[in-house]
Amino acid sequence: MNLNSFNLRARGRLADLALGIGICGLAAAAAHAGADTTFAPALTKFTDFLEGSGGKIITVMSLAGGVIGMASGRFSLGQIAVPVGVGVGVGTGVPIVTAAVTALI
Repeated sequence: MNLNSFNLRARGRLADLALGIGICGLAAAAAHAGADTTFAPALTKFTDFLEGSGGKIITVMSLAGGVIGMASGRFSLGQIAVPVGVGVGVGTGVPIVTAAVTALI
């Protein structure tokens, strides 16, 4: 490989990188428009589901999986820690993520 072909490849990669950065910069301006409420009903329904009965169902299913695993004779701390983590994540994670997303917008 000679030096000229290397320089052409490097220039092509730099041009591709610059084009990608430019497109991301243009798209970022549209993403920061805070007045858009297109997905607000879906977000409300999803957070209500996770904070209500859906979150409880997910936690109970996770706990049932841990109990079944323990009943099969292969006890590990993860079978208790994972359901507890799921419960904490569903209970407190949704408000934290929603507050962070709202704060960014």
